Amino acid sequence: MKVLPPPIWAILALIATYFASALSPFDTWPSWQSQPLGALVFVIGMIGPAIAITQFRRAGTEVSPTSKTHAKLVVSGIYRFTRNPMYLGVTIASLGVAIFFGRPLMFIVPVFVFVITNWIFIPFEEAKMRRQFGAEFDAYTQRVRRWL
Repeated sequence: MKVLPPPIWAILALIATYFASALSPFDTWPSWQSQPLGALVFVIGMIGPAIAITQFRRAGTEVSPTSKTHAKLVVSGIYRFTRNPMYLGVTIASLGVAIFFGRPLMFIVPVFVFVITNWIFIPFEEAKMRRQFGAEFDAYTQRVRRWL
């Protein structure tokens, strides 16, 4: 069974909450206030995944956590600070989108993304990495936090 990755869940949730917020009694913020800040937060959020993907490619490993080929444990660069820069970035970027549109209902999305990645996707991936890399991965988890 193929499972949708967290970025797709984030996009779907943002679209759903955007349209649902049209029915919401809550007002939106004026765009001149929310759009520049939201765009900045979105760009900041996308920096982590961009760096992480670049590091994976340089290391010659797959970006997909379910890949069974060419897997290497990347622990340098951005991975010295967080074990999940891609998920952290998607969470921050979804916050940026919520700020950009200024719709209160959309602020559910970053929380949703955090919850599904922290309690569903990351445990699955960490179990796979623990089986694949053993003590090396355990040592890495002792040095570097899951998020920040």
